[in-house]
Amino acid sequence: MYNTKKIIKNAFRISKVRDETAVRLRVPGGHLEAKYLDVIKELSQRFGNGTVHLTTRQGYEIPGVKLSDIEKVREFMWQMIYEIEKDSNVILDEPQKGYPSSGTRNICACIGNRVCQFANSDTTLLAQKIEAAIYPNNYHLKVAVSGCPNDCIKAHMHDIGIIAGVVPEYDKEACILCEACLDNCKERVTNALRVENYQIIRDEDYCIKCGECILKCPTRAAYRGKTLYRIIVGGRTGKRNPRLAATFIEDASEDAVLALCKNVYFFIARYIDPKPPKELMGYIIDRAGFDKFVQEVTKGVILNPEAKLAGKLDNSGYSYPAKR
Repeated sequence: MYNTKKIIKNAFRISKVRDETAVRLRVPGGHLEAKYLDVIKELSQRFGNGTVHLTTRQGYEIPGVKLSDIEKVREFMWQMIYEIEKDSNVILDEPQKGYPSSGTRNICACIGNRVCQFANSDTTLLAQKIEAAIYPNNYHLKVAVSGCPNDCIKAHMHDIGIIAGVVPEYDKEACILCEACLDNCKERVTNALRVENYQIIRDEDYCIKCGECILKCPTRAAYRGKTLYRIIVGGRTGKRNPRLAATFIEDASEDAVLALCKNVYFFIARYIDPKPPKELMGYIIDRAGFDKFVQEVTKGVILNPEAKLAGKLDNSGYSYPAKR
C-alpha cells in the first residue's frame, strides 16, 4: 500500500493508471538552463513512458512512472531540483527526499524584459524572488508575474497576479511634439496623453503604465522612471465560480510585492476552511471579508509612497446559484 497523501505532498501526481504516478518538476518563472533538459529526458526514458508533458504552469511532468520506482526517481533527480531551487535562493534541507511540498504551484512568468521589448521588468528574476519568499508551503496557491499590462501570462486567472508597470518621464526640451506617443496611446491603450501648452501631459487616472509611449518616442524624450507593480488577487478557474482577479494594490514596489505575497499565507492559515482539500484564496476572502484580508496581508508591510490600496475587490465572473 502507498501513502497517497504523502506522495501528492512530495509533488507526484496520482495517475488514473493503477500503480503509476507522474513526476512534477518546478521551474520558477518558466526559465530553465538547457542542461537540465538532458536530465529530464533521461528521467522520462528510464522511469517514465518516454514522454514529457509541458504543464500549463510552465513546469515539466513525466508520466508513466511506477509507484515502486519513486525512491529511485528521487535519487536520480535530487541534484537537479536542488540546483533549480537554489537558483531562486531556496535551499532544500533534504533534496534526496524530493520536494518538501506541492501546495503552492509553480510560479509562472512571461518571458520578461530579457527578451520582450514591451516588458517592464525581469519577470523570471521576480518569480524566483517570490519562490524564495513563499516556498515551500502546503497551501494551494497559484501565482503569476506579467511584464506589462498585456498580461500574456494570464495573471488575471490566478490567486495572486503581479503586473509590472513603468512610470514614464518626459524631457520637454527633447520633445518635438510629433505626437507619436499620443497617437499610440489613443489607438492601442487608454488615451491617457494630451498636448497642453506645448507639452505632453499624462492623465494619472487613465495611465496604466504600460510604457508604450516610451517605445514610440523617436527622440527619447520619454524615458523610464520607476518600475512599479499592480497586485491583483482572487482570480480562479473552476466549475462553480470562475472569475478574474481584481486590483488589490496599485503601484507597489518590489519589496512590497514580496512582503505581501509572504503575508498571504498567514491570512490563509487563519481563515481557511479545513474541509475542502484545496480551497482557493478567492473563496477564503469572500468568507472572511476584504477588511480582514487587508488587515492580515498588510501587517508589518511598509508600502511605498506611490502605493494605492483598493477599497474593495471587484471580481468579475459568473457563478451557479445554490439549487433549491
